[in-house]
Amino acid sequence: MSLFSKPKYSTVVVKKKDIPKGMWTKCPISGEIVFNQELEENQMVVPKSGYHFPIGARQRITALFDEGTFEEIDASIRSADPLKFVDSQKYPDRIKKYEKESGLTEAVVCGTGKIHGIPVSVAVMDFRFCGGAMGSAVGEKITRAIEIALKNKTPCLIFSASGGARMQEGIFSLMQMAKTSAALGRLAEAKLPYISILTHPTMGGVTASFAVLGDINIAEPGALIGFAGARVIKDTVKQTLPPGFQTAEFLQKHGLIDQIVSRLDMRDRLRDILQALYLRKLPTAKK
Repeated sequence: MSLFSKPKYSTVVVKKKDIPKGMWTKCPISGEIVFNQELEENQMVVPKSGYHFPIGARQRITALFDEGTFEEIDASIRSADPLKFVDSQKYPDRIKKYEKESGLTEAVVCGTGKIHGIPVSVAVMDFRFCGGAMGSAVGEKITRAIEIALKNKTPCLIFSASGGARMQEGIFSLMQMAKTSAALGRLAEAKLPYISILTHPTMGGVTASFAVLGDINIAEPGALIGFAGARVIKDTVKQTLPPGFQTAEFLQKHGLIDQIVSRLDMRDRLRDILQALYLRKLPTAKK
């Protein structure tokens, strides 16, 4: 080899600085690399692009409520196995797996608390538990959260994040659509506000029931919202679906969604809505 020719392989070994795993997350929109601690402190919203990563129910509750005011209710309600369902695994074994992975006992956390001093009853779904699927326990907990709002004469908020009805419970799951909707009917008769917040994703029987029955329906940016999946619809109607089909932005344009609100602005926006729908209608002595 010539003295001046370039070697095919370098003989210099460069030791790269190890970057601990789990410290950084890549934004799927902009490709930006975000420090996980910064992302968590920003409620899992990418600072520059505004992309909303999924968030757990308890993390959402912490960011939403006045400190020390939230009290969980009905935490002991859990799924039964009415059909003795078995596929590759027994249903109770799946439930135990979901409990371990999510740290929750069900796909929804319910309770009461205050937002800027305004009392509310709330149900917050968590997609990490069985994809947020609605079974008998989820329907019962949400119905009770609505009934507590009715009893205490306060507004009710429901944050949806779900793939739909839970197939392992069959008709018992589908019954929850009517059950929760009927409870909301009683809330409406009492002239108490119901605000529905749809997050990514909100699909199936949840969309077809309580998720779109709000006096005001709010969605987070970019949330996927619908009944059947886009591929199923396309195969059924044999037509090309319009761009952005089933996104929050598409549905707002077509009238299903009233507002699209960033998670970072949600607490203050709910205060403004609750003041308009609830506080102004109360007797002065109760404000």
